[in-house]
Amino acid sequence: MSPYLLQHADNPVDWREWGEDAFDEARRRGVPVLLSVGYAACHWCHVMAHESFEDDGVAAAINARFVAVKVDREERPDVDAVYMAATTALTGQGGWPMTCFLTPDGEPFYCGTYYPREHFLALLDAITQAWAERRDAVVQQGAAIVDAIASGSSRLAQKAPDALDAPALDRAARLVARDADLARGGFGGAPKFPPSMTLEHLLRHHARTGDPESLRLVERTCEAMARGGIYDQLAGGFARYAVDAAWVVPHFEKMLYDNAQLLRAYLHLYRATGSALAERVARETADFLLADLRTSEGGFASALDADTDGDEGLTYVWTREQLADVLGPADGARAADLLSVTPEGTFEQGASTLQLREDPEPGWWAGARARLAEARATRPQPARDDKVVSAWNGLAIAALAEAGALLGVPRYLDAARSCADLLLRVHVVDGRLRRVSRDGVVGAAPGVAADHGDLAEGLLALHQATGEPRWLEAAGDLLDVALARFGDGAGGFFDVADDAERLVSRPKDPTDGPEPGGQSALAGALCTYAALTGSPRHRKAAEAAVAAAGELARQAPRFAGWTLALAEALVTGPLQVAVVGHDDDHRAALARVARGASSAGLVVEVGTPDAPGVPLLADRPLVDGRAAAYVCRGFVCDRPVTTAEDLARVLGE
Repeated sequence: MSPYLLQHADNPVDWREWGEDAFDEARRRGVPVLLSVGYAACHWCHVMAHESFEDDGVAAAINARFVAVKVDREERPDVDAVYMAATTALTGQGGWPMTCFLTPDGEPFYCGTYYPREHFLALLDAITQAWAERRDAVVQQGAAIVDAIASGSSRLAQKAPDALDAPALDRAARLVARDADLARGGFGGAPKFPPSMTLEHLLRHHARTGDPESLRLVERTCEAMARGGIYDQLAGGFARYAVDAAWVVPHFEKMLYDNAQLLRAYLHLYRATGSALAERVARETADFLLADLRTSEGGFASALDADTDGDEGLTYVWTREQLADVLGPADGARAADLLSVTPEGTFEQGASTLQLREDPEPGWWAGARARLAEARATRPQPARDDKVVSAWNGLAIAALAEAGALLGVPRYLDAARSCADLLLRVHVVDGRLRRVSRDGVVGAAPGVAADHGDLAEGLLALHQATGEPRWLEAAGDLLDVALARFGDGAGGFFDVADDAERLVSRPKDPTDGPEPGGQSALAGALCTYAALTGSPRHRKAAEAAVAAAGELARQAPRFAGWTLALAEALVTGPLQVAVVGHDDDHRAALARVARGASSAGLVVEVGTPDAPGVPLLADRPLVDGRAAAYVCRGFVCDRPVTTAEDLARVLGE
């Protein structure tokens, strides 16, 4: 069961899981459904639970007048998407916990987010009175809201495809730059979220055009985040977001999807520039994933909680006195100055988050950091949401596979391989992908579009890093299911399959939020698969899916970061590098150069000539018995090169 649902198992509220049984009970009793949606690491979900759902009086009111349903949004993103659309339509904003009141047929008639206890009690009274006295009007309102949601989805589906050519991509990069915070890094104001996909978009735009401003925006943002309090200076890894514009105070939850994407972004910045800071953060973030989020089965847990014993940030913040207790007075004062731990504090109650605004003396800092991390490990620790989500683990597989290959760290590659093995062994049931597992036991929720796209993306990255054809084959199987089951008939994709549980509307959202949207996740994997196999069908599907979000990307590029990154790849590539040879130092040198290239549309295959199951290596002979690299565009290849210097020159051109 979901850790979030388990958190509420002992509530006096008679919670039901989402399902037809709950709605049948509401029909039998003639009462509305109270739907509460959240997730395990959500701070305000905990607050509302403590204030209301653990309160006997509130629970009695809920149990007497409603059927209460609790949903983990990470386990059922389809349910979350439908009712979040209703919430934002009714209130103009969304968030979690999400609180919705539904008819027994699942139609929402009143929605909101967090409510303090007294406000919530008053709302329960008002809903009860409306249901008793104006039920027909309430039901009509629910039906009207469902029609409005369906109309919105229809409008999205009816938007004309708008291919993103080079001039459109240049304009999108300029629009993104207008929102940049040049003084503090990032985009927009507080709260400030890590713009993972926009960073990738700008890196690819720079690779295609040489635009220096795009690269400067990435460098400035990555440095500001890495030196701020949003980054864990002791153990690596990023918090969900900063509550301020200067990245000083984080919202302390650590999400797998954020850290997987940021690992990849810093890795690609290192690849493009050789930045020592980017390399360090990439290594530390990969180490954090393995140390703190890896499960005993080989997957990766969803999140670390924002709270520790009900106190946000308790594990992570420090005072000057606490630093001195661990390091001694002199080193404690030195660390406090280095880490911006002030006498008055930068957080709450005189404590400070840790920042690293300048590079310390490496030897001294390595020892101090280790001692502080050891001391912090003795504090109470945040809870871990240890469910394994297919999409987010796919993102982690991609990041770790690339990190292992580019940085030369075999354990990163081994972790990616073990995770992929787990997902294909446990999450694929009767040929269909499931959304989550926990403790090696798969859940019933089917995989959504993002699960198929992100996992396929991870498998394709792992295939390129290892040369093992089984990952390419598995990715192709996932994409075949997606093409057959998720298409909208106009080039885009619904979030759920055509045989998924029928909700009051079928969710479809082309935007990229904190993670790639389902449509862009599939487009990315389709693009890479086409480049690796030469499949025109997959290439056309990728192009159509990107075009389906073209208008959004033109008008609001920060909400289409992954779509724009893919469009850069489609305009640039495919650029394919096939490195053939025996497993020796010469082949390894060519592979390092190929993997170190930053072209937006690049895929790399490394293996022996005519390796079975690897189309790009077919008919690529050795040259004078030595390893060779073939640089190809659409499987049409230049003359092979045999030295790392010549390969670097060709790729540079």
